Amino acid sequence: MTDKPAADDTVAGEKPEAEAAVAAVAPEMVPAEQVTAALEAAAEFKDRLLRTLAEMENLRKRTEREVNDARTYAVSNFARDVLAVADNMHRALSTIDPEMRQQSDAKTKALIEGVELTERELLKVLEKNGVKKFSPEGEKFDPNMHEAMYEVPTQDLPAGHVAQVMQAGYMLGERVLRPAMVGVSKGAPKAAPKGSPAYETPQADNN
Repeated sequence: MTDKPAADDTVAGEKPEAEAAVAAVAPEMVPAEQVTAALEAAAEFKDRLLRTLAEMENLRKRTEREVNDARTYAVSNFARDVLAVADNMHRALSTIDPEMRQQSDAKTKALIEGVELTERELLKVLEKNGVKKFSPEGEKFDPNMHEAMYEVPTQDLPAGHVAQVMQAGYMLGERVLRPAMVGVSKGAPKAAPKGSPAYETPQADNN
Protein backbone atom coordinates (compact mmCIF):
# COMPACT_ATOMS: atom_id res chain seq x y z
CA MET A 1 0.00 0.00 0.00
CA THR A 2 1.09 3.52 -0.75
CA ASP A 3 1.51 5.62 2.32
CA LYS A 4 -0.54 8.88 2.24
CA PRO A 5 1.47 12.00 2.84
CA ALA A 6 1.10 13.18 6.36
CA ALA A 7 -0.85 16.31 6.99
CA ASP A 8 2.10 17.75 8.86
CA ASP A 9 4.26 17.47 5.72
CA THR A 10 1.76 19.59 3.64
CA VAL A 11 1.54 22.31 6.28
CA ALA A 12 5.27 22.32 6.71
CA GLY A 13 5.76 22.70 2.96
CA GLU A 14 3.41 25.75 2.77
CA LYS A 15 4.78 27.51 5.82
CA PRO A 16 7.75 29.24 4.15
CA GLU A 17 5.48 30.75 1.44
CA ALA A 18 2.99 32.03 4.01
CA GLU A 19 5.78 33.60 6.03
CA ALA A 20 7.13 35.29 2.91
CA ALA A 21 3.70 36.75 2.07
CA VAL A 22 3.25 38.03 5.59
CA ALA A 23 6.73 39.54 5.54
CA ALA A 24 5.94 41.32 2.26
CA VAL A 25 2.99 43.17 3.71
CA ALA A 26 3.92 43.52 7.32
CA PRO A 27 4.29 47.24 8.07
CA GLU A 28 7.25 46.67 10.32
CA MET A 29 9.13 45.10 7.42
CA VAL A 30 8.60 48.14 5.04
CA PRO A 31 10.68 51.32 5.52
CA ALA A 32 8.64 54.39 6.48
CA GLU A 33 10.04 56.33 3.50
CA GLN A 34 8.55 53.82 1.08
CA VAL A 35 5.16 54.01 2.78
CA THR A 36 5.21 57.81 2.57
CA ALA A 37 6.25 57.72 -1.07
CA ALA A 38 3.52 55.23 -1.92
CA LEU A 39 0.87 57.34 -0.19
CA GLU A 40 2.04 60.47 -2.01
CA ALA A 41 1.99 58.64 -5.34
CA ALA A 42 -1.51 57.34 -4.65
CA ALA A 43 -2.70 60.84 -3.77
CA GLU A 44 -1.15 62.24 -6.96
CA PHE A 45 -2.80 59.58 -9.11
CA LYS A 46 -6.13 60.24 -7.41
CA ASP A 47 -5.77 63.98 -8.07
CA ARG A 48 -4.95 63.33 -11.74
CA LEU A 49 -7.94 61.02 -12.04
CA LEU A 50 -10.29 63.59 -10.54
CA ARG A 51 -8.92 66.32 -12.80
CA THR A 52 -9.33 64.11 -15.86
CA LEU A 53 -12.90 63.23 -14.91
CA ALA A 54 -13.71 66.92 -14.37
CA GLU A 55 -12.21 67.88 -17.73
CA MET A 56 -14.19 65.15 -19.46
CA GLU A 57 -17.40 66.33 -17.81
CA ASN A 58 -16.69 69.95 -18.83
CA LEU A 59 -15.97 68.81 -22.37
CA ARG A 60 -19.23 66.86 -22.46
CA LYS A 61 -21.24 69.85 -21.25
CA ARG A 62 -19.48 72.24 -23.65
CA THR A 63 -20.06 69.91 -26.59
CA GLU A 64 -23.72 69.47 -25.65
CA ARG A 65 -24.14 73.25 -25.35
CA GLU A 66 -22.48 73.87 -28.72
CA VAL A 67 -24.69 71.28 -30.38
CA ASN A 68 -27.82 72.85 -28.85
CA ASP A 69 -26.69 76.33 -29.91
CA ALA A 70 -26.01 75.15 -33.44
CA ARG A 71 -29.45 73.57 -33.59
CA THR A 72 -31.18 76.64 -32.13
CA TYR A 73 -29.38 79.42 -34.00
CA ALA A 74 -28.87 77.70 -37.35
CA VAL A 75 -32.08 79.31 -38.62
CA SER A 76 -31.07 82.87 -37.65
CA ASN A 77 -30.28 84.08 -41.19
CA PHE A 78 -33.41 82.51 -42.63
CA ALA A 79 -35.53 83.92 -39.78
CA ARG A 80 -34.26 87.46 -40.43
CA ASP A 81 -35.36 87.18 -44.05
CA VAL A 82 -38.80 85.92 -43.02
CA LEU A 83 -39.19 88.86 -40.63
CA ALA A 84 -39.22 91.22 -43.60
CA VAL A 85 -42.28 89.38 -44.92
CA ALA A 86 -43.98 89.56 -41.52
CA ASP A 87 -43.26 93.30 -41.31
CA ASN A 88 -44.77 93.96 -44.74
CA MET A 89 -47.91 92.04 -43.84
CA HIS A 90 -48.25 93.91 -40.56
CA ARG A 91 -47.78 97.30 -42.25
CA ALA A 92 -50.38 96.42 -44.86
CA LEU A 93 -52.92 95.45 -42.19
CA SER A 94 -52.19 98.55 -40.09
CA THR A 95 -53.31 100.81 -42.95
CA ILE A 96 -56.83 99.38 -42.73
CA ASP A 97 -58.79 101.27 -40.10
CA PRO A 98 -62.05 99.93 -38.60
CA GLU A 99 -64.18 102.29 -40.72
CA MET A 100 -62.57 101.12 -43.95
CA ARG A 101 -63.04 97.50 -42.89
CA GLN A 102 -66.70 98.13 -42.09
CA GLN A 103 -67.38 99.72 -45.48
CA SER A 104 -65.57 97.01 -47.45
CA ASP A 105 -67.51 94.48 -49.48
CA ALA A 106 -67.53 90.77 -48.70
CA LYS A 107 -64.63 89.93 -51.01
CA THR A 108 -62.41 92.66 -49.56
CA LYS A 109 -63.23 91.56 -46.01
CA ALA A 110 -62.38 87.98 -46.93
CA LEU A 111 -59.06 89.16 -48.36
CA ILE A 112 -58.24 91.11 -45.18
CA GLU A 113 -59.14 88.15 -42.99
CA GLY A 114 -56.98 85.91 -45.15
CA VAL A 115 -53.97 88.20 -44.73
CA GLU A 116 -54.57 88.35 -40.97
CA LEU A 117 -54.76 84.57 -40.80
CA THR A 118 -51.55 84.26 -42.80
CA GLU A 119 -49.79 86.68 -40.45
CA ARG A 120 -50.90 84.70 -37.39
CA GLU A 121 -49.78 81.43 -38.93
CA LEU A 122 -46.43 82.94 -39.87
CA LEU A 123 -45.86 84.12 -36.29
CA LYS A 124 -46.81 80.65 -35.01
CA VAL A 125 -44.27 79.01 -37.32
CA LEU A 126 -41.58 81.45 -36.21
CA GLU A 127 -42.37 80.83 -32.54
CA LYS A 128 -42.32 77.07 -33.14
CA ASN A 129 -38.74 77.50 -34.34
CA GLY A 130 -37.72 79.60 -31.33
CA VAL A 131 -38.41 83.08 -32.76
CA LYS A 132 -40.59 85.19 -30.46
CA LYS A 133 -41.95 88.68 -31.06
CA PHE A 134 -41.77 91.32 -28.33
CA SER A 135 -43.13 94.85 -28.03
CA PRO A 136 -41.49 96.68 -25.09
CA GLU A 137 -43.81 99.68 -24.73
CA GLY A 138 -43.63 101.04 -21.19
CA GLU A 139 -40.49 99.09 -20.33
CA LYS A 140 -37.17 100.61 -19.32
CA PHE A 141 -34.98 101.24 -22.35
CA ASP A 142 -32.37 98.50 -22.83
CA PRO A 143 -29.73 99.22 -25.53
CA ASN A 144 -29.13 95.48 -25.86
CA MET A 145 -32.72 94.87 -26.96
CA HIS A 146 -34.00 98.24 -28.16
CA GLU A 147 -32.88 100.69 -30.83
CA ALA A 148 -33.72 104.31 -29.92
CA MET A 149 -35.01 106.28 -32.92
CA TYR A 150 -36.14 109.50 -31.23
CA GLU A 151 -37.09 111.02 -27.87
CA VAL A 152 -40.64 111.61 -26.67
CA PRO A 153 -41.48 114.32 -24.11
CA THR A 154 -44.13 112.84 -21.85
CA GLN A 155 -45.32 112.92 -18.27
CA ASP A 156 -46.80 109.44 -18.44
CA LEU A 157 -43.45 107.65 -18.14
CA PRO A 158 -40.17 108.31 -16.35
CA ALA A 159 -37.27 109.36 -18.52
CA GLY A 160 -35.47 106.49 -20.20
CA HIS A 161 -38.52 104.30 -20.82
CA VAL A 162 -40.01 103.11 -24.10
CA ALA A 163 -42.85 105.51 -24.95
CA GLN A 164 -43.59 104.27 -28.47
CA VAL A 165 -42.75 101.20 -30.53
CA MET A 166 -42.17 101.83 -34.22
CA GLN A 167 -41.24 98.24 -35.02
CA ALA A 168 -41.48 95.19 -32.79
CA GLY A 169 -38.38 93.20 -31.95
CA TYR A 170 -37.72 89.47 -32.14
CA MET A 171 -35.78 87.04 -29.96
CA LEU A 172 -34.24 83.78 -31.13
CA GLY A 173 -33.82 81.63 -28.06
CA GLU A 174 -32.03 83.88 -25.58
CA ARG A 175 -30.48 86.11 -28.25
CA VAL A 176 -31.83 89.25 -29.89
CA LEU A 177 -32.58 88.43 -33.50
CA ARG A 178 -33.68 92.00 -34.21
CA PRO A 179 -33.96 94.89 -31.73
CA ALA A 180 -37.20 96.78 -31.39
CA MET A 181 -37.21 100.29 -32.88
CA VAL A 182 -38.57 102.61 -30.21
CA GLY A 183 -39.13 106.17 -29.09
CA VAL A 184 -37.68 106.86 -25.65
CA SER A 185 -39.30 109.13 -23.08
CA LYS A 186 -37.25 112.09 -21.92
CA GLY A 187 -39.73 113.54 -19.43
CA ALA A 188 -41.95 116.56 -19.89
CA PRO A 189 -40.26 119.97 -20.29
CA LYS A 190 -39.81 121.73 -16.97
CA ALA A 191 -41.94 124.77 -16.24
CA ALA A 192 -40.12 128.09 -16.50
CA PRO A 193 -39.08 129.41 -13.08
CA LYS A 194 -40.99 132.35 -11.64
CA GLY A 195 -39.47 135.66 -12.63
CA SER A 196 -38.04 134.39 -15.91
CA PRO A 197 -39.12 135.94 -19.23
CA ALA A 198 -41.01 132.76 -20.09
CA TYR A 199 -43.02 132.93 -16.90
CA GLU A 200 -46.31 134.80 -17.20
CA THR A 201 -48.15 136.12 -14.16
CA PRO A 202 -51.80 135.16 -14.26
CA GLN A 203 -54.04 138.18 -14.84
CA ALA A 204 -57.00 138.76 -12.57
CA ASP A 205 -60.38 138.66 -14.19
CA ASN A 206 -61.97 142.08 -13.62
CA ASN A 207 -65.30 141.05 -15.03
